[in-house]
Amino acid sequence: MSLIRRDAADYLDDDDAIIAYLNEAAAQDDPKLLQAALGDIARAKGMSGIAEQVGVGRESLYKSLSDTGNPSFQTVARVVRALGGRITITTAA
Repeated sequence: MSLIRRDAADYLDDDDAIIAYLNEAAAQDDPKLLQAALGDIARAKGMSGIAEQVGVGRESLYKSLSDTGNPSFQTVARVVRALGGRITITTAA
């Protein structure tokens, strides 16, 4: 049996899919998963353009949003904003 590795960025081609993906990642209460989802979305949208909007180098953003990265909250908030999103807080269900 052979497994095919899929890249989530290949499937994030419209805003509805992106928001659903990001919301599902956020719902898991796993910061690393949310970080990875932000990285997938940034790659889907174009990492260079997102990095420019955030005010960091492309390689720095790749590293920050990798599974070994440790982005600051400021970086995460700027990435969310550059992706057209907004961080909101709701009561836990």
